[in-house]
Amino acid sequence: MSEREAMPYDVVIVGAGPAGLGAAIRLKQLANEAGRELSVCILEKGSEVGAHILSGAVMDPIALDELLPDWRDSCTLAQTPVTENHHWVLTAGRKYEFPHALMPPFMHNKGCYTGSLGNLCRWLAEQAEGLGVEIFPGFAAAEILFNEDGSVKGVATGDMGVARDGTHKPDYQPGLELHAKYTFFAEGVRGHLSKELKRIFDLERDCEPQVYGIGIKELWDIDPAKHVPGKVIHTQGWPLTDAWGGGWIYHQANGQVSLGLVVALSYKNPHLSPFQEMQRWKTHPAIREMLEGGKRVSYGARAINEGGWQSIPHLVFPGGALIGCSAGFVNVPRIKGSHTALKSGMLAAEAAFAAIAADRQHDALDGYESALRSSWIDAELKKVRNAEPAVAKFGGVIGTLVAGTDLWMRHLKIGLPFTFKHHRDNEQLWPANAMPKPVYPKPDGVITFDRLSSVFMSNVNHEEDQPIHLTLKDPDVPINYNLPMYDEPAQRYCPAGVYEVVGQDEGNPRFVINAQNCVHCKTCDIKDPTQNINWVVPEGGGGPNYPNM
Repeated sequence: MSEREAMPYDVVIVGAGPAGLGAAIRLKQLANEAGRELSVCILEKGSEVGAHILSGAVMDPIALDELLPDWRDSCTLAQTPVTENHHWVLTAGRKYEFPHALMPPFMHNKGCYTGSLGNLCRWLAEQAEGLGVEIFPGFAAAEILFNEDGSVKGVATGDMGVARDGTHKPDYQPGLELHAKYTFFAEGVRGHLSKELKRIFDLERDCEPQVYGIGIKELWDIDPAKHVPGKVIHTQGWPLTDAWGGGWIYHQANGQVSLGLVVALSYKNPHLSPFQEMQRWKTHPAIREMLEGGKRVSYGARAINEGGWQSIPHLVFPGGALIGCSAGFVNVPRIKGSHTALKSGMLAAEAAFAAIAADRQHDALDGYESALRSSWIDAELKKVRNAEPAVAKFGGVIGTLVAGTDLWMRHLKIGLPFTFKHHRDNEQLWPANAMPKPVYPKPDGVITFDRLSSVFMSNVNHEEDQPIHLTLKDPDVPINYNLPMYDEPAQRYCPAGVYEVVGQDEGNPRFVINAQNCVHCKTCDIKDPTQNINWVVPEGGGGPNYPNM
């Protein structure tokens, strides 16, 4: 007999991001329109809604307009419409403006808004709660529950008050079971339960492997004389030579600038550090000049789905569905995914409501999958499906030309007669002794910074005496295999200084996991060469606390 309390709902949603909140709001809208009761709850592992949300962000309001047409009246995102759009090609000392007219029209940001995605989610949560949705922040879904027939029954939250050695502390509380007719998984990129569902139900049997980038972001208060609300800048080129990716600079409300660098995790050089590449990127004269006289106020990092249309898995299974970035709907060339995530949640909600209204439960919501495949999400992603793999295959210059040609052809209703494939990010590293070591500038504490001071600005917090949530399938792999082969790349791909190799000078190397530093970016779960690191949720409420990211 389980000691856990069980709570029944019609729909349980794991994750209070755009997809999860959009699904909850749409479910309640449909219930109200039909004049019936429908119980909906959302579990959010962050200490509050928005605490773990990080994005650039420039948002296309297409899905928000469909869901809540009056959103501009009360949502702060409406404060800053995009007013300028620039694309810079960088060399070490110069920038070249790419003519905006050469970009296909669907790549423009006309009608879009820039602001904090975390604050948008906080506003969406208010709308959801106003409709009667129950939201439980600080509760991490740690386990999938199954019915006897193998369908998903719901989820269980993690136990609270468990010590690192597994014993129960005085404040121990067992987790809760949440049972549902349908459970939506909106965990974001590389969600650990979504990963299990893909394996159990073989959801990736017909698609290309998902590929990823890591986005490293800072928020700055800049000199008011340099601030242009709504100005949007994207960069490509320098400093990335052993990888591909690009930067963003968004002038948002209140004199703040969101800026950062995305590095594709398909890079080959194990010596590369995405964090240090981002710090070096800020030293470019055009970027440094913008930041001088300003102050960094926040820092964070997050993995990004980059596989696109050909990497979308099967979305449904008995008892539930994948929505948002748990499935991977990011439009990489547009550098946007919040609008598609929100819409996917709405479509799943409509399918679930129809099923519940027909007295069905725990079956596969095939209506969601078919609706998505006939929606503007599918059309939008299909149009740009060759952009990311073209650059990954041919490099920054030739790949951009190939991708641009394909994008223009698709705008003209033709396009290349094939779809490029993907290769798993963890399989791309070359041996360390075959690759050069980049020379990174020392942080000056003004424009560039070290990792630990950066992590401090993410307000990260984990209960120190709890089981380590960064688990190793084989504890010998980091030292016996990764260190001699790749100089243990976890020391560099992690943007939070979680992983260290100590004792090398004494001839006794040891792999150390500083789990309390983790900002939940999921890069280790993705990039580890042998997939030896398995990220699982820590105690609820742990992790970063992003105020305005």
